[in-house]
Formats: sequence, structure tokens, C-alpha cells
Amino acid sequence: MQKLHIAISTEKIEETIQDYSQRFNAPPCLVIPGEYALWRTETLNISIRQDLTRSPGSLRHLGWEDPSATEFTMDTDVNGIVWERFTSLHQANEINETWPDTHYQP
Repeated sequence: MQKLHIAISTEKIEETIQDYSQRFNAPPCLVIPGEYALWRTETLNISIRQDLTRSPGSLRHLGWEDPSATEFTMDTDVNGIVWERFTSLHQANEINETWPDTHYQP
């Protein structure tokens, strides 16, 4: 089953983690202190990232966590929104490349 992926920027990472954990009724499955958090529910894959180059709460990108994806892909729609398609392993690889000490496994 595909999960919708939503990536959002924040400048208040800790407060956002608390807020979203209450909204999703679950803690994130991964937290990189001060930088990133990821929730993977049955239907959603949502990440937040401390990103001072973007307005707080702005959309970083959308996509699909799709177990049938054979590779990580990315394209841009007519509105300029970046869409990604990936498996949970592709996402884990990207996380581990960005933060090598994380050793994240989905």
C-alpha cells in the first residue's frame, strides 16, 4: 500500500515534534535532535526538518512511499512542487547518508 509522504519545514523542531506527536497520537519513529523527525503511520509518511532557508510550515516536498518503487525518483509538477517516489529502504538510505551516525532502519 502506498503512503502519502509530506515533508514540512520548521524553525521550532522540538515544539513541532510535541505538537505533531499529539496530532498523530504517536511519537516519531526517528528523531535527529535539533534537525529532523519522521512519522510513519499506516497511511502517512511525514517528515519535518529544521530548515531556516524556508518559511516555517512551508511544504518542502510531497511524494509516495511505495513498496513497489524500484528506485528513488523525483519530479516537479505544474505548480513547482517536488514529488518523490521511494521505498522505506530508499528513505532510510537517504537519512543515513545525510546523518551517518543515525543507522536508521525502517
